[in-house]
Amino acid sequence: MKKALLATAVTMAMTSAAQAEIRINGFANFIGGITSSDDSLYGYDDNISFSEESLFALQASGDINDKMTATIQLLARGIDDYDITYQATSNTSITAGRFRLPLFRYSASLDVGYSFHWVNAPRSMYDVPFNNLDGIRIDYSDYVGDWEYNLQASFGNYNNDIEAGEIEGDNVYAFSAEAVYDWFRIRGVYGANKGTIRSPALDAALAPIGGASSELADFLAFEDDTGTFVGVGLEVDKFDWFVAAEYTVIEVEDSYLPDDTAYYITGGLRTGKWTPSFTYENFDSDEPAKGLDILNQLPDAVQDQLRPGVIGLQRAQAESYEVYTATIRYDYDTNVAFKADISRFDDDINDDNDSTLVRFAVNYVF
Repeated sequence: MKKALLATAVTMAMTSAAQAEIRINGFANFIGGITSSDDSLYGYDDNISFSEESLFALQASGDINDKMTATIQLLARGIDDYDITYQATSNTSITAGRFRLPLFRYSASLDVGYSFHWVNAPRSMYDVPFNNLDGIRIDYSDYVGDWEYNLQASFGNYNNDIEAGEIEGDNVYAFSAEAVYDWFRIRGVYGANKGTIRSPALDAALAPIGGASSELADFLAFEDDTGTFVGVGLEVDKFDWFVAAEYTVIEVEDSYLPDDTAYYITGGLRTGKWTPSFTYENFDSDEPAKGLDILNQLPDAVQDQLRPGVIGLQRAQAESYEVYTATIRYDYDTNVAFKADISRFDDDINDDNDSTLVRFAVNYVF
């Protein structure tokens, strides 16, 4: 069905080209990976796989009038993004539809592997279930002296599948600012929403807690709770060499979900067609259990009954790990790059999860 959808969209775009100017471009990431022995990481195991991160996409865009442009992007997995952009002034544009939230340095080109030096962007930071937003975004860009800056404000909602069920975000807003001076770039972002997780497994875990204390169950449930996202990024790119870093914090009030802190530091050299680089990632959501102040107010017998479930529910979400990745990129030809990397994943909570992953990729754009 997904292939039929993609074929139908391409056919429609080609047919429409006879009546209007339709611009078609696309990109592809062909990525294979294999882990050592019985390890697993990012969906890969010790059997080589090409299905975890590979994708093919087409983008069709056309001008509605002098100031409005419609765009649709179709990935092999189905429709991913679609929007209409209105160029209000030379500095301001307004976009409505489904688009990437400007959370990270490479949010806008996250699926376009050719746009960065990694095989894939750091998963510890970029792998969040709320990258896409259905709503409206306002962009403003200008210059102050030798500085170029871009401001973005986004509003809307999202609804995405997750491993345990689905996550929903309402009243989402995000503000980002980025400034560039020659070889130096700095950016910041702040966002918030009212979030809900719908999961049969979570409902089952909360049921016995709710039977003894509705207050504690309501606190632990992630239902219409406020979540915030804060991020900063720095980059120095002297062309021959570069260094960059991003840092993010995700906090959720009144919920079993722990706060997430993630950052990475990356650096590399450009020598001819070769770009060797190294990246260090750190992710931590291992924190003391929440809601114990409510639990401690209950009778001792009830505390003893509920404590294992309350703590166990939250410990199941705890993660703390580091990832070390060495990458080599070779720009084979115009718009075509070959890449390979080796990553070491070190789990600070459970050594049995430590793993080594080797990946190779072909990225191209057209």
